[in-house]
Amino acid sequence: MNKFDKKILIISSLLGALTVIIGAFGAHGLKQLADAESIASFETGVRYQMYHVIVLLVVGFIPYMTENGKKWVFRFFLMGIVLFSGSIYLLALRDVLPVPSKVLGPITPLGGLAFIAGWLRLAYDFRKLKS
Repeated sequence: MNKFDKKILIISSLLGALTVIIGAFGAHGLKQLADAESIASFETGVRYQMYHVIVLLVVGFIPYMTENGKKWVFRFFLMGIVLFSGSIYLLALRDVLPVPSKVLGPITPLGGLAFIAGWLRLAYDFRKLKS
């Protein structure tokens, strides 16, 4: 296993733990702070974050994917987690935290685009596989 694969696996594992912590907060602590719509949005952020953490774990184990491909998938998915899920978390907490909704609103779709770019980069690397 090369150094970058190990880095992906370690960071993905830590992100997985963080996702569970954030999800537990959303399920238990957020009920006193936010309305049902905000909680549903928060849960969407957690779900998308966990999906992409799981894929990053898989990417860390794929032996036939290029290191450059792994780096770009990792970067895109990490940007997606921060921009998409992160902005949703902050928007869900806007009643508690002084968060400017006008600034965060446009950030969420940028995170979605980063997720899409990561998936497309995966497809690009898989296209090169010999069958």
